[in-house]
Order: sequence, then structure tokens, then C-alpha cells
Amino acid sequence: MHFSRVLAGAVVLAVGTGQAARAQSAAADCGPPLLPQLCVDFDASRSVDAAAGNLLYRWRMGDSTTLTGLTINHCYKRRARYQVVLDVLVPATGEVRRAEKTFEVDLVTQPVINFSFPTTTVHAGQAITFDALDSGLPTCQNIAYIWDFRDGTTQQGHRIEHTFRRAGRYAVRLSLRGYGPGDCADSHCATQEVVVVP
Repeated sequence: MHFSRVLAGAVVLAVGTGQAARAQSAAADCGPPLLPQLCVDFDASRSVDAAAGNLLYRWRMGDSTTLTGLTINHCYKRRARYQVVLDVLVPATGEVRRAEKTFEVDLVTQPVINFSFPTTTVHAGQAITFDALDSGLPTCQNIAYIWDFRDGTTQQGHRIEHTFRRAGRYAVRLSLRGYGPGDCADSHCATQEVVVVP
């Protein structure tokens, strides 16, 4: 997501946080696990103020971290909502434009699709446990966890047990189907391969 906007002091900012687009793309093709995206990028490289000359950018990231620079990258330690505040400093005059712009960073509502199992190689007839871990669709009221083991069987549940009867390679799929309200994403999925030996 990128946008430009004229701010007070004729500063033009282009700011990007690309995690939402990456998350939707990964979920659409049912690829590898979709882990929480806790890193964000901000880009002020197109900022201009001809009258003020060079500008310095100070970003207060909302978690007691302060960064400086035209472009920054920051990784948060936990999923939460943060308010990022940009201060612009004008070295030529010593002026500090506090809270020139604020940005809301919401890491809570993004989908997370992830699952674990004890080992990637198991024996036919061996029961193994599959766990959906922290997978969820936070904007949905109800979520169904649907496992497709690609051996002709499916199961539902957050944590389930399954036994493969024949040797082979199985691209196990975990699908999350969400229901309500409004903008709830209706389906996301991820796959991981399990190798079953005799």
C-alpha cells in the first residue's frame, strides 16, 4: 500500500506497509504457512520542501523504539496495534515539526495460517498430531479448521490426530473458513508436505 500526501510544511510522503498484500497473495495460492507479518516499511524518500533544504526524519514506532532515516524497516516483537509518529527536523533552522504525520499499524487483524506436526517423515499406520497453533482469521466471528490429508480423508478441529495408511508424499492442507461479520475473509489455506514410509 503506497500513497502520497501533501503535509504541513510542503512535505510529501510516500509510505508503504506491504504485509497485507503479501498475506493475501500467499493465502490465495495455498502455499507455505502464512506466519504473522510483524515487520513494516516506511518510505519518505519522495519528501520535498525546497525552502527548508535537507530534512531529517525521526520515526517513533509505538513500542519505545525510535528510528531515523528516509526509509526504515522495523520488526515488532508481538502482534498488536501501534501508532507510528513521524517528526521532521529541519537542520538549517533547528526547527522540529513534531507529529508531522501519524500512522496506524494494525498487526492484529491479519490472517495467520500455520500448523505443526512432530516430524516430516512418518511410518504408515503411525498416528501423528496436527496442531493449527496460532492460526486464525481475527476479523471473523467463527472459524472452521479443515484438514485435507490428500489421502481421501478430511477432519475438522484446531488440534487433531491422523494416521496415514499408505506410503507416499502427502501435501497436507489446512484451510480456515471464516464466517461473519461484514469483511470477514471467507477462506485461507496453507500446505506442508508429509512423507509416509512403509
